[in-house]
Amino acid sequence: MALIVNGIEAPPPADPRVSLADYLRDHRHLTGTKIGCNQGACGACTVLVDGTRMLSCLMLAVQADGRSVTTIEGLGTPEALHPLQAAFVEHDGLQCGYCTPGQICSAVAMVEELRRGMPSHVTGDVGETTIAPTREELRERMSGNLCRCGAHNGIIAAIEDAFGLETAA
Repeated sequence: MALIVNGIEAPPPADPRVSLADYLRDHRHLTGTKIGCNQGACGACTVLVDGTRMLSCLMLAVQADGRSVTTIEGLGTPEALHPLQAAFVEHDGLQCGYCTPGQICSAVAMVEELRRGMPSHVTGDVGETTIAPTREELRERMSGNLCRCGAHNGIIAAIEDAFGLETAA
């Protein structure tokens, strides 16, 4: 088996103890994936595995064997930014930029979770299949990604703009 990283087949690491974050950075040279706390608390290492957001520092690369892994490099290019990348620039959703790849990967999956009607901790009625993308919902759903620069307001504005979400503020 192999991993599919940004649409390209990649062999799994020979050492089964390698984290997905280290595999992406050290073996695939995809340095957009950042390692912040290396304990799953900051979200800087967030990538998409089969479209679901995952903390790559807490996942072994061999666990992604046979699965599709998307990093920030797989979402857009410098010449053709993903709409959320462009919105981060437009809304000052990044300052130092260290957390930005994880924030963007997390937000891409988060919006799909929201559209599928998956409730969050702050969803009033967990039986509801249509959940309003309020700022409270967006902030709760992005709470696993920390920005030490304090760009959270710009990040939420970028998510709303990129995905055409109308919030109730």
